[in-house]
Amino acid sequence: MKTRFALMLMAVLPILAACKAQDGTANTTAPTEAAPSAAPASETAAPAEQAPAATGETAAAETAAAEVAATPSPAASSPTGPEPVAGTDYEVIENGQPFQPATGKIEVAEIFGYVCPACAAFQPLIGPWKAGLPSDVNFVYVPAMFGGTWDEYARAFYAAQSLGLQDKTHEALYSAIHAEQTLKGERGRDSAADIAAFYAKHGADAQQFTAAMGSFAVNAKTNAAKQFAQRSKISGTPSVIVNGKYLVKGKSFPDMLRIADHLIARERAAKGN
Repeated sequence: MKTRFALMLMAVLPILAACKAQDGTANTTAPTEAAPSAAPASETAAPAEQAPAATGETAAAETAAAEVAATPSPAASSPTGPEPVAGTDYEVIENGQPFQPATGKIEVAEIFGYVCPACAAFQPLIGPWKAGLPSDVNFVYVPAMFGGTWDEYARAFYAAQSLGLQDKTHEALYSAIHAEQTLKGERGRDSAADIAAFYAKHGADAQQFTAAMGSFAVNAKTNAAKQFAQRSKISGTPSVIVNGKYLVKGKSFPDMLRIADHLIARERAAKGN
């Protein structure tokens, strides 16, 4: 299943860079249904349907997946390539603050959406990269709140987290939406009951999970996530933010991680570590 999921995602990787809110922007206050679009990173684009892999792309997908599998985690070694340039490789976030400040830690946050095909394509890269981060780096996932289905899945993320299920279901939920299509995602709005049924397959009590999605604690966390995205001025998902100060841009997903490595090293040097 993982191989099929990776191939499917890598087939669409060249044509996906960022998912947007329904109007092609990252308006995190959008109250209505949202539909992600495929657009170059950091550019505003008109809404578009999720693009399927074209016929005849199987060989290209296999090659791309093999290249990703063979690429070592850049976090495991010193940063590579040239120093990132402000305005080109990253944006400085005015008065930026980490999402979850932790003493002595450098935070890396990914703002993502389970329904976003670009985020699903990014996960096979950022997952291993996250696992290789040094002990002084704290990685956090922050679900985007673009309205509609996006918000339902953001609540599901925090409900799963509260029940100790988030780590083991993160990639499985991407797969259920984008590969297996047992959940509809943006193809048609999933109800809280639909989402709870998925988590029930991974050890949750469906009724308890639905209640958690609507709880005060989960609402507080989703509100905090929305505010973080707003003050970070994201232009789409996935977005990577280093220590609350830098919004990573980059020419590709691997380039985003390379730039993040440099910014982590910069923050480490600033702390005198």
